[in-house]
Amino acid sequence: MSAFRWGRGASGLRRALWPAGPPGPLAEEGALSGVWGRRRSLSASPCEQDRRKDWGHAELLEVLEARVRQLQAARVSEVTERRPRPARLPEAGGFQPRRKAQKGGEGTAPGLGGHWAQKLDQEKWAMQRRKQRLQAKLQVRVQQLACEHRLRMVPQLLSAPLAERLLRWEQETPRSPWEEQLARLLREAPRRLSCEAERAHEAGGAPARLETQQQRLLAFLECCLLSGHLPLAHHVLVTCHGKWRQRRVLTLAAYNTVMLGWARKGSFRELVYVFFMVKDAGLTPDLLSYAAALQCMGRLDQDARTVQRCLDQMAQDGLRLQDLFSSVPLCQEEQAALLQAVHKAQPTFSPPLQPQPEPQVNTSPLLREIYAKEGPVSYPKLHLPLWKLQTLFQQQLRVEMATTVTVQSVEKAQLLTKEVLDARRTLKQLRTAWVEALCAGLRDVKASEARAARSGRPTLFPYLCLLTERELARLLLQTLQVLPPQGESLLSLAQQLGLRVFNRHAVQKKQLSQVQALQQRYYQYLHLLASDTQVAVPCLPRQYWETLGAPEAPHEQPWPLPVLVQLGKRLAEMLVEVVRMPGSLAAPQGSCSLIPVLYHVYSFRSFRQIGILKPHPAFTQLLATAAEHTLTFEAAEVPMLCPPLPWTSPHTGAFLLSPTKLVRSVEGTTQHQRLLDSCPPAELHGALDALTQLGNCAWRVNGRVLDLVLELFAAKGCPRLGVPAPPSEAPRPPEGRLPPDASPAQKAELRRELARCLKVAREMHSLRSDALYRLSLAQHLRHRVFWLPHNMDFRGRTYPCPPHFNHLGSDLARALLEFAQGRPLGPRGLDWLKVHLVNLTGLKKREPLQARLVFADEVMEDILDSADRPMTGRKWWMEVEEPWQALACCMEIARAVRAPNPAAYISHFPVHQDGSCNGLQHYAALGRDSIGAASVNLLPSDVPQDVYSGVAAQVEVFRSQDAKRGVRVAQVLEGFISRKVVKQTVMTVVYGVTRYGGRLQIERRLRELSDFPQEFVWEASHYLVRQVFNSLQEMFSGTRAIQHWLTESARLIAHAGSAVEWVTPLGIPIIQPYHRDSKVMISGGIQSLTFSHSGDTSQRPNTLKQKNGFPPNFIHSLDSSHMMLTALHCYRKGLTFVSVHDCFWTHAADVEVMNQV
Repeated sequence: MSAFRWGRGASGLRRALWPAGPPGPLAEEGALSGVWGRRRSLSASPCEQDRRKDWGHAELLEVLEARVRQLQAARVSEVTERRPRPARLPEAGGFQPRRKAQKGGEGTAPGLGGHWAQKLDQEKWAMQRRKQRLQAKLQVRVQQLACEHRLRMVPQLLSAPLAERLLRWEQETPRSPWEEQLARLLREAPRRLSCEAERAHEAGGAPARLETQQQRLLAFLECCLLSGHLPLAHHVLVTCHGKWRQRRVLTLAAYNTVMLGWARKGSFRELVYVFFMVKDAGLTPDLLSYAAALQCMGRLDQDARTVQRCLDQMAQDGLRLQDLFSSVPLCQEEQAALLQAVHKAQPTFSPPLQPQPEPQVNTSPLLREIYAKEGPVSYPKLHLPLWKLQTLFQQQLRVEMATTVTVQSVEKAQLLTKEVLDARRTLKQLRTAWVEALCAGLRDVKASEARAARSGRPTLFPYLCLLTERELARLLLQTLQVLPPQGESLLSLAQQLGLRVFNRHAVQKKQLSQVQALQQRYYQYLHLLASDTQVAVPCLPRQYWETLGAPEAPHEQPWPLPVLVQLGKRLAEMLVEVVRMPGSLAAPQGSCSLIPVLYHVYSFRSFRQIGILKPHPAFTQLLATAAEHTLTFEAAEVPMLCPPLPWTSPHTGAFLLSPTKLVRSVEGTTQHQRLLDSCPPAELHGALDALTQLGNCAWRVNGRVLDLVLELFAAKGCPRLGVPAPPSEAPRPPEGRLPPDASPAQKAELRRELARCLKVAREMHSLRSDALYRLSLAQHLRHRVFWLPHNMDFRGRTYPCPPHFNHLGSDLARALLEFAQGRPLGPRGLDWLKVHLVNLTGLKKREPLQARLVFADEVMEDILDSADRPMTGRKWWMEVEEPWQALACCMEIARAVRAPNPAAYISHFPVHQDGSCNGLQHYAALGRDSIGAASVNLLPSDVPQDVYSGVAAQVEVFRSQDAKRGVRVAQVLEGFISRKVVKQTVMTVVYGVTRYGGRLQIERRLRELSDFPQEFVWEASHYLVRQVFNSLQEMFSGTRAIQHWLTESARLIAHAGSAVEWVTPLGIPIIQPYHRDSKVMISGGIQSLTFSHSGDTSQRPNTLKQKNGFPPNFIHSLDSSHMMLTALHCYRKGLTFVSVHDCFWTHAADVEVMNQV
């Protein structure tokens, strides 16, 4: 029985049991108080009370019987009336209640039983009437919802004349043709918005918020078209257009998007509806609007008169017919329909041929030699033939079309015990069930979002339709697989999921339209790079690519950040709601009911409470027990198997299909992209060509070093050599409990120890995971040639796109890589290998090159011993600054000296030429500081200068003076001040590091010293950072003055309301993305997300960040310009060149040539 019936029955029963009849003396005093009365009668005798009790029981019994019969009758459609029998009262001395006088008549009242039956019949009748009324209301509501959810096609116009014309046309019999309506609309001038509309438009909110809303709506409409929901896009457009406050988010691009969709379908009626709205909004149709109208006419085979009127109106609006074919981004099929319509009116018209764009040349004086056509040029070629490069292209294309790469893990494989096999079998069954559950959940979510979209507001519905349900389910399970045991922030996870959905959609879109053309063009491009082919005129890769065809199709606009977060948040909530596992996995003796795999909890991070998605410990244990031997990466996270696409614009380059930004930035930051888009293309040629050159370097894995690292990794690691230990080696918290009488100090110490153990365990897990990814990818690429595409940050500093395995990592990561293309050592190559080895040891920093060569010959026995017996010999290589790179160099020297002819030995080893504190070099050059320039090797000198050793020596002078005065910490530091302790702080001071950051750097170095008293670390780090800053102030007074001038300039610029902007010597426009935070809120679901966005250009600049960031950012931009110029000059001379910021790499045989650049 429904809750409604029970509720009504209970209230009716309560009313039925209340006493009836006129209020007599006994009733006033509570005659029924034995059953329901609130107070007991004081005048009734005990016998009288018993009779009342018996009467009450009998009456109650009859009423309950009648109620049961009524409820039973209510369950069937055919209701039978049954009256209860009169209640039988006690015979002897029974109590006779007073009779109730009937209204409007005289006589005796009906019997007691009849009275209750009548009340019950009335109640039943009332219930039936109420049920009928509710059903009628429900039918009306259903009809209203159906009307509301019916997709609206006819717009609601705010202009009275336009609305009247549309209504009159709709009511005409017969109707005038739609073509006539379109011709009239095009002739009308855009109407001026009324004062009320203008005020509503102006009150729409902040420009940035309005721009975000416009971007969200436009992205929604575009996704509707891509997912095949054009009527829904039209419905939302009509709904927004009909409301003053929502109309402000509509732009001409939004109208054109829907117009183009109807044009592709040949739906002229709906297209005219959109034109009505365009005119009603006071907008003027542009080229894309006319292209949509003409394309639709071509598909419908309209008559010449209609087409000609459209062309005439377009000419009156100042638009040229030729621009429809040259300036509007239409596909080939759309252009054919457009041309068919034009030929109706102008049969002799022929679209202009796509002229080969005149090659634009960068006119910067710094690049004049790079792009000069005269002079000797010897651009390098790869060592692979054409057929091999074409095969590699096909392999990379398959990888990117699959969107993910699965590699074997190098984690030590467990024995296949019954427990392991059972865990793997359980995981497989669970994942199969989870995929089905996620697919069902996604269908429900899409249905809910579709209903919400029918109310006329943009929702997530079209975004969820871009990928199939199984693709989304697999994406979610991949995310669940790599979730750390301590969980991950819901905001971070949501952003990652949203971005992955966008990237996969972009790849699928390119697969449908660009793969064949890309393959043909890339095969031609390979003639420039292959070892067995030649091109007519040697040129740079970007220049050659541009000669092979028309410019690329328009790039996929990224979705607004709020959309990415909202989409990812909804998908993450799906994981929490749907993915479940049996409770018996958590407690063997527990129930088999399903429990969530993910939990949403709150935690404090940096004094802020954030939501975290944390996996159930039982699931984490299940993964650990199964010990699966595979890892899954996104295609863009893995090095490429073929040469990257050359960078030709801010949107095109690097991976074949995966979208890649030229300037990496925080998601949602758009000012860099707008700045690059507005920059003349030729101004960016230097940066584009440098990034292409860096990405064209072919790499291979150093197998011998990898074997040794894997041997240590499979054991218990070796943190001293940079091989992280497994989590099992993490420190354990103290066992046992404190006694009840423990002091507060003891309790606080225990809490600190627990926090320290947890922090160390998390750090070890992070380091171990990072090493696992790097080593697994190295093993996966062990016998392959691969490439590392590059992009840059907003300052121009370059970085490899694959994050896990590249040459920008630690000593271990660099030692795993070597050039895939070898060069003979030549007469001086072996000497440069020896010098490079000595540089890696950290010794002889202030010795000339000849002294370093002598030292290398002196330790040749240790070098050869390290190469032959790295783990069992004297282990000389383990004691140097960069042990793994030193070991790799020892092995290369050993092979070279044992070769029959060392000069002919083919070496793949990269030799480094590192800058001498590059930041100080730039400051010394800017300030014409001869003393500072000499200390950083900008002036000729017989002996190399080492600024780090100089600062360490100056600090030692200060320390010895303080020690003589009895300063305790200065006395403790005796013998511990070295170049290594102060190097990082000296290097980063010029990049804006604060005293606090410098203290942390020195603290880490002191903790690495095993014989330093650890109880003095905090005090010693404070002392040393103060002395380092004092030393730099004495040695580089000009540098500090320039830093102060730059800081003050940025403060004044930011205070005036502008962000600091400048252009690098290479022509890259730069703007600092530091603004006051704007809050963005995504409400609903398991948690409302509020995140700060500092890239909102409508907010005032953040003065503190602008002034503190300008000096280091400006120096970084100069540093990157110097590196790019070096890269381009080396490429022109035929050298292999890569860099780690100010550290330049090339073959040993080419070091001297590079030094002359």
